[in-house]
Amino acid sequence: MTIVNDILQQMPGLGQPQRKFLATLFVTILVLRGRVNFRNLSRYGNDAERTIARQFREPFDWPDFPQRVLMTARDLRSELVSAHDASFIPQSGKQTFGLGHFFNGCASRAEHGLEISTLAVVEVTRRCAFTLAVAPTPPGEDAKKTGQEETRVDFSLQQLRAHRHRLPPGVTHHCVDGYYAKKKYIDEVVHLDLHAITKLRSDADCGVSLLRSTPEATRGTAQV
Repeated sequence: MTIVNDILQQMPGLGQPQRKFLATLFVTILVLRGRVNFRNLSRYGNDAERTIARQFREPFDWPDFPQRVLMTARDLRSELVSAHDASFIPQSGKQTFGLGHFFNGCASRAEHGLEISTLAVVEVTRRCAFTLAVAPTPPGEDAKKTGQEETRVDFSLQQLRAHRHRLPPGVTHHCVDGYYAKKKYIDEVVHLDLHAITKLRSDADCGVSLLRSTPEATRGTAQV
C-alpha cells in the first residue's frame, strides 16, 4: 500500500485522519470477500460505525485518485487505449439509488439490481487495465419515461465527455461493445478526438459518424 499512501500525501486538502482512514478502507475492501458498505466495515477494523459514516461524508476527489494511480503505475512504454462498459450488480434492497431492471451478462437476461458505467484505460502491452471513473447509471424508473436505452447512452457519453481530459495523452482509440454503437455516442467519440473501436449492430445507424471520421478511425471500426 506504499503507492496509495504516497498518492494520498500528494492530494491537496486531505488531513491526516482522512488519509489514515482511506488507506485503511482500501486495504479492508481488498481483503474482504462479498459486498462491502460502511455499515459492515466496522466488523473488520478498529473504527466504529459512526466514525466510518462520518469519514464517508468528508469530501474527497474520487476521480482524481484513480487518475493519479494510473499515472504512477502505468508503464510509459506501453500502448494505451480507453474502454467503456457497464457491469451489473445484484441488489436486494428497495431504497438504493438506481435500482431497476438491467441486463446481467452472467445470466444473459435482465434482472433487478444496479448497473455501473465504467471508464478505464487498458495497457495493451502488459494486458492490464486501470479503472478511471465509475458511476451508477440512471434509475430504472426515470429511464423508462424517455426510453431506457437512449437514456443510458446519453449518460455514458456525458461520463466520457466529463473525464476525457483525464485520459493520458497517448490514448487515441476508444473501445466499446456493440451496445454503444449508436450514432450520437460515436459522434461524441469523434468530437473528443478519439477513434472508436466497436462491433456495429444492425440498428447502429452510424453511417454519418463514420463518414465524419478520419480514414484511420474508419479502419479501426469493426465491420457490421
